Amino acid sequence: MNHETQQALAAVDRDDRSRLLAALTRRFGDLDLAEDALQDAFTKALTSWPTSGVPDSPAAWLMTTAKRKALDVVRRDAVLATRLAELHIESTRRSPTPEPTDRALIPDDRLGMFFACTHPVLRPEDRIAVTLRFVGGLTTPEVAHALLVPTPTVQQRIVRAKKRIRSLSVPFTPPEADDLPDRLGAVLRVVYLMFSEGFVRSTGDAHVSDDLADEAIRLARILHGLLPRAETSGLLALLLLTHARRPARLAADGSPVPLADQDRTLWDRLLINEGVDLAERAAGSADAGPYAVQASIAAVHAEAAAATDTDWQQIAVLYRILESFDPGPVVRVGRAVAVGRAFGADRGLQMLDALATDPVLEKYRGYHIARAITLAELDDHDGATAAYRCALDLPGNNAEDVFLSAALDSDIP
Repeated sequence: MNHETQQALAAVDRDDRSRLLAALTRRFGDLDLAEDALQDAFTKALTSWPTSGVPDSPAAWLMTTAKRKALDVVRRDAVLATRLAELHIESTRRSPTPEPTDRALIPDDRLGMFFACTHPVLRPEDRIAVTLRFVGGLTTPEVAHALLVPTPTVQQRIVRAKKRIRSLSVPFTPPEADDLPDRLGAVLRVVYLMFSEGFVRSTGDAHVSDDLADEAIRLARILHGLLPRAETSGLLALLLLTHARRPARLAADGSPVPLADQDRTLWDRLLINEGVDLAERAAGSADAGPYAVQASIAAVHAEAAAATDTDWQQIAVLYRILESFDPGPVVRVGRAVAVGRAFGADRGLQMLDALATDPVLEKYRGYHIARAITLAELDDHDGATAAYRCALDLPGNNAEDVFLSAALDSDIP
């Protein structure tokens, strides 16, 4: 493979790949077929482009090649051909002009696939896994990290979802308008987890992935316009307020800068103003839920001119409310940290230690980092050292490893 081909294929990032896969799946109604055809197109590019030259639009070339491959497979496979014809007939019954109607309803192919992949015949956990993997563009280990489950568990969920999709001939088309609210929760969750992976990478050299975070914000904006309600406003507010800190989050060497140490003059005030306005509207709505509460927490941080001005007591109250919506282990860690900041590190440590037997948190790096910082504040250097070492033993990105190693070295007497 020559250098030009290598650069061109590298430029087809995960967003491009997931859009191509979404378009192919929507057309042929078969996720496995779409995957195989797209992979075949990439393989052909490796052999064709060095001699023919890189096309003006690599993504368009890949799409055309993948379509031809998929059509060849369909022509040779009578079962696939019959299923594709049935899907086309069913789509036509739903709407005489399905394409314009779908685009008007959900004005983005990728977001349309998000809704399509959250079909109610799939188990809730399977919907999230398959959407993150094939439409969100996350790798299987990244999906596992996002869901706080082992990688084999995600693989099983994806296989199970594929089998059910195939056996029930689930159509990869966006739902009718009346069905959108029922699927909204899963779609919000996928967008949130996409952003989370962009905010802190689970693997690799870099600490952040701006492309992934930006794409999640773009989709959140479309969702907010499509279904304006407390939770779509809350999610968009949360992402904007969190992303507003991006200019201050990395040191010169790419390692993360803790929230308390960030130069807040670098924060994006335009994003903060927009996010705070959305958060206030979401919090005042009767249908406010977990995203509205998380947006309120982010707004409290954003409105503090300095770390010492942060109203931790209010944040602790908000975490208690959030826990009533989402009693999961990560929320409980956040609440323990907030209580420690508001009422003393010793109280925070008691709450953190009460979570020590949770099997999810045992493998959650953020939990051990929270304990390490709290123990260091209480001058328990041996305990802090042990907690930092536990954190370093768990998977994470290399930039975060550098930060943790430096913190570990500084806490060893």
